[in-house]
Amino acid sequence: MTRPGESNARVPAEPDPLPVTVVDNHAHLDIVRDDVPALGLDEALAAARRAGVDRIVQIGCEVASARQSVAMAHTHPALLAGVSLHPNEAPRLAARGELEPAYAVIEQLAGDDRVRVIGESGLDYYRTGTEGRAIQHASFRWHIRLAKDSGKVLQIHDRDSHEDVLAILDDEGAPRHTVMHCFSADVGFARACLERGFYLSFAGPITFKNNHGLRDALAITPLDRLLVETDAPYLTPQPWRGAGNSSYLLPHTVRVAAGVLGVATATLCEAVSATAERLYGPW
Repeated sequence: MTRPGESNARVPAEPDPLPVTVVDNHAHLDIVRDDVPALGLDEALAAARRAGVDRIVQIGCEVASARQSVAMAHTHPALLAGVSLHPNEAPRLAARGELEPAYAVIEQLAGDDRVRVIGESGLDYYRTGTEGRAIQHASFRWHIRLAKDSGKVLQIHDRDSHEDVLAILDDEGAPRHTVMHCFSADVGFARACLERGFYLSFAGPITFKNNHGLRDALAITPLDRLLVETDAPYLTPQPWRGAGNSSYLLPHTVRVAAGVLGVATATLCEAVSATAERLYGPW
């Protein structure tokens, strides 16, 4: 275990546990980064429990990871699953002529009782260029319709695509429960999402020193529309930025969020858990 200020080449130390248990709204516990060490699944879940993170939404956004996420949710009571094709995955599948069969798999998995989320789906203009945008738009619309047809929560991936995400949601009609996963925009976009009834989920970047605009967006988010997440194994919060992320590190993000909102950490945990149970149902 490393300490703040040391190299992040090892697994970060466990934080002080939260006073009230909380939900990690979005994680990829099946993904192992090749640039940092990682915990095994059982070890990661045990560490999360010790930290006060006793429920996790496990997201699979490729065919193989979606199948694995459903299997994980059946094996581990702490997990619920989300299934989708990531916006960067859809153009790759289309280029190989495999998009329609992949849709069929995701649609079949969406009917599983342990699946409570369709997502992450949305738009990503950072990793996919203009040549892939039409496929991304079509895939996003397909996922929106699947979320509405299945009655599941839609979790949205939005990278450098804020206006088009809202335009498509407005055109299709957003599902009753729509979550902006890893919210990454400013106060204006936060207001636009909140006005539409969306939920905002904040991750480790709120702890980064220069992300004042993101913390401003957090500050205007009502407690009953707020979720927190790790997006593990990515977006590790301070003081461990650069190391591999895991659900047990969520307390760092939660404590910063509580400070921004001016509420007790326990109050924030209780609100987040209540919102997650309202959206996803019981674990």
